[in-house]
Amino acid sequence: MRQIVLDTETTGISTKLGHRIIEIGAVEIIDRRLTGNTYHQYINPEREVEEEAYQVHGISDEFLSTKPVFSQVVEEFIDYIKGSQLVIHNAPFDVGFMDHEFSLVSRLKKKTKDLCGVLDTLVLAKEMRPGQKNNLDALCRAYGIDNSNRELHGALLDAELLAEVYLAMTGGQVSLTFEESGKQQKGDKIIRLGSDREKSRIIKASEQELAQHQKLLQLIEKKSGKDVSGFW
Repeated sequence: MRQIVLDTETTGISTKLGHRIIEIGAVEIIDRRLTGNTYHQYINPEREVEEEAYQVHGISDEFLSTKPVFSQVVEEFIDYIKGSQLVIHNAPFDVGFMDHEFSLVSRLKKKTKDLCGVLDTLVLAKEMRPGQKNNLDALCRAYGIDNSNRELHGALLDAELLAEVYLAMTGGQVSLTFEESGKQQKGDKIIRLGSDREKSRIIKASEQELAQHQKLLQLIEKKSGKDVSGFW
């Protein structure tokens, strides 16, 4: 499976007010492994960035004035995401802006759903952590992801953090990030490994070991009076 973890930054909060995308950041996951294939693009929105939005991401009108407009980068962007499953936190926001940008390019007759599937990690987090804060910072804390460099929002940094959070949420173990440097750095809960690392061998339990495990579960259940079938 090819998944693209994606984030955007915008001039404001709503396309209905004419707001536009100013930054796209995305990282590729294939078979639950980060490949190092990323997409990052700043975009001239052809309008001013609202002050409230600037306080969030720190991207100025002056900086964006020299960047390409969306119609100049749209084909490259579509080539990168086409056929994948997009992994996005609060997907309706980003997908809504992407669809708005697609609609402004007269030669395009597509929406995001025509190009990709979409998985909303905010919905997933609410199911897994009901009643808790589930923004990206909270999820980084919950899963031991180092986000100390996140002073301001940035599309590529946020996509990289979300990729680690998503792998930790869905894998039930430490996340793995594969870096071009090939260096391994071990923190409390994050292990970063080189991209040339061989795949781990999968060792399955024998029938005898499975039978012994089942007997142990039955004993625990009898002693505790609790259903432990979920551990099977």
